[in-house]
Amino acid sequence: MKNIPRSHLALLGTVAAVIFWSGWRPYDRFTWWLEVTPGLVGLALLLATYRRFRFTTFCYTLIALHICVLCVGGHYTYARVPIFDWLRPIFAWQRNNYDRLGHLMQGLVPAIIAREVLLRLNVLSRRKWLPFLIISICLGISAFYELIEWWTALAVGGAANDFLGSQGDVWDTQSDMFHALIGAVCALVFLSTLHDRALRNLEEPAG
Repeated sequence: MKNIPRSHLALLGTVAAVIFWSGWRPYDRFTWWLEVTPGLVGLALLLATYRRFRFTTFCYTLIALHICVLCVGGHYTYARVPIFDWLRPIFAWQRNNYDRLGHLMQGLVPAIIAREVLLRLNVLSRRKWLPFLIISICLGISAFYELIEWWTALAVGGAANDFLGSQGDVWDTQSDMFHALIGAVCALVFLSTLHDRALRNLEEPAG
């Protein structure tokens, strides 16, 4: 491909390095695959569609950050990420809350992806419906992910405990979706202006 921005290559190289680190002697190989596969699938889709639909660098940066979050969780498992164990006594947490960060990202990053696709493809004739549609998409993604966790638990039983990461919280599913909602709302409130600027400065795709 021609005219690939250096920033895109740098993001790809960074993500590749993090994936390699994450896959090197993770806490549990089966859990690693469960946690990291969504990021690997997303990366493959972005590479496959790069020539036809090139996202803004702003969007790619958020996607790269999300994949890194998945890789860290996959390497240690979400209930054992060291820095969040270190933060537990400081904030008086009863559990390791790294999975909450993961679900915040699960709302924030898809919100920007959905926003970019909807705006660039002119899906909506009335922009005031954009926030509602984006939040609905993000909640749908979050709900589907919770279904995947449920199906995985039914299929493999106790082997999925680290993947579920509920840590004994009976409201874990509802909390996960709530954090995804917070992430989506934060993306719309705090990142829309930056995203609009990135869209205005979008480079023309390579022919």
